[in-house]
Amino acid sequence: MAKAANAALMFFLELGVLFSVGHWGFTVSESLALRLLAGIGAPALFIAVWAVFGAANNPPVPLKGAARAVLEILWFGGGAAALVASGLVTAGAVFAAVYIVNAVLRLVWHQV
Repeated sequence: MAKAANAALMFFLELGVLFSVGHWGFTVSESLALRLLAGIGAPALFIAVWAVFGAANNPPVPLKGAARAVLEILWFGGGAAALVASGLVTAGAVFAAVYIVNAVLRLVWHQV
């Protein structure tokens, strides 16, 4: 049951990254055009990268080992950084901490 909860948490963390990047995009500038571009474009870019390299079910370019670790650090770190950049420093720190706990548990339980 704990392993299933950790897998579900991973999914919600993935959604959290998209929310975080979108939130950052919609707060990045006073220009409406730039906010729309960043608020829609940044999550779209993150989705494309995750779909190609990180998706759970047969991504076109599956990454293993250190390459997978780098992808996850950039992906989830990007979500945390987006929260911090949009002024939500505590939320960014909590997001990063939850990801780290999730990643350690996935390694310990061989869920990677």
